[in-house]
Amino acid sequence: MFVLGLTGGIGSGKSAVAACFKRYGVKVVDADIAARKVVEPGMPALQAIAKHFGEQVLQADGTMDRAALRSIVFNDEQQRLWLEQLLHPAIAEWIVAELASATSPYAILESPLLLETEQRKSTQRILVVDVSKALQIERATARDDNSHEQIEAIIAAQLPREERLARADDVIDNSGSLADLENAVHTLHQQYLEIAASYNDQDTY
Repeated sequence: MFVLGLTGGIGSGKSAVAACFKRYGVKVVDADIAARKVVEPGMPALQAIAKHFGEQVLQADGTMDRAALRSIVFNDEQQRLWLEQLLHPAIAEWIVAELASATSPYAILESPLLLETEQRKSTQRILVVDVSKALQIERATARDDNSHEQIEAIIAAQLPREERLARADDVIDNSGSLADLENAVHTLHQQYLEIAASYNDQDTY
């Protein structure tokens, strides 16, 4: 199965691009959803987190208290590393299973941390959604009701824009209209169908 990696900085419009591909029937696996799935009540990862950090990281209904956990790991590098070592393999396993279940000609792994993690090894090609930093801040503050400073901090913590672009096989400039975006996705989808057909033919030998 040919897998396309889809990534971009905060406010770039990854979700809008993913939605366009979904309309063509392409299976999209969202790493953010994977991160939520592996810590649902009853999952081994959540049980391990509760045992390690205590009941303070659980809400009354048994779900994870993300804010409480975030406040702990944000201030403690060792605890953050422990959490990542627990969650990353579980997330990777969920992603691999979801990609394997795809019946579309190719599949997409959508992830904000695609290039910063081992997730990129599950893909054969990288598509980066790109906008200027000013537009990132404008869109992200409007969408998430976060302050300008909060968005600046998130951008600073992500892979630098120049490095992300340097590692891209394809780039969508999402600074235009929705129609521009849809046209760009349509063009790339046709290319990916051809690449997937060739890739999947090789896979059968």
